[in-house]
Amino acid sequence: MKNGKLNGKVALVTGGTSGIGKATAIAFARAGARVVLTGRREKEGAQVVDEIRKLGGDAAFVRADVAKDADVKAMVDFTVGKYGRLDVAFNNAGVEWKGPLDQATEAEYRRVFDINVWGVLNSMRHEIPLMLKTGGGAIVNNSSVAGHVGLAGASVYMASKHAVEGLTKSIALEFAKQHIRVNAVAPGVIATDMLDRFAGKEGEIRDSLTSIIPVGRTGAGEEIAAAVLYLCSDDAKFTTGTSLVVDGGYLAQ
Repeated sequence: MKNGKLNGKVALVTGGTSGIGKATAIAFARAGARVVLTGRREKEGAQVVDEIRKLGGDAAFVRADVAKDADVKAMVDFTVGKYGRLDVAFNNAGVEWKGPLDQATEAEYRRVFDINVWGVLNSMRHEIPLMLKTGGGAIVNNSSVAGHVGLAGASVYMASKHAVEGLTKSIALEFAKQHIRVNAVAPGVIATDMLDRFAGKEGEIRDSLTSIIPVGRTGAGEEIAAAVLYLCSDDAKFTTGTSLVVDGGYLAQ
């Protein structure tokens, strides 16, 4: 079942217990990578590992909160201890936020930015030195269409995703000559638990989000995983510092 795009590679996926992260961990394994997935939910992490192993893949789970430096260092150390190297990373862990301006408290700002921005930056800070030891690697950061436009009532979240876009470009330039490629994937409205929390499983908000997508439907986690796999593979070896939008045509409007 392996297509070979990542044969011999070791891949790390943060926020790999559900949604886009889970789909990408499975896609990496199908492509031949040995996969470490992280998250805060141990039961769900173990279930993803079991699913990958049933497919004939090799995977392991380590509990980690990307907002905590000690956890990020531990997840990278675990990866090297388990598989000896790190070649590919998908920095996917993130949280949503919505509310009017008067609800944009310092506590909410720090919660969102600690995970969505510091979590991405700090993950790269620990991942890249390991990749340099083996001659290079590929990193994809999970951004969003929210990193390209504004949206009333979601200011803190939108700001965090704009920050991910800027981080991606800057770190890509910093390490381009050292064979580290850094890109972002920018999903549109994707059917995940996060979307359910943000917009509800049904109702006016969910319907309005779906109605603005030109192709007429929400996306699937597997469709984002396919884009991440492309960016991490040699098919994209001349691609760095960019953001691949996968949004059913939303940003084209």
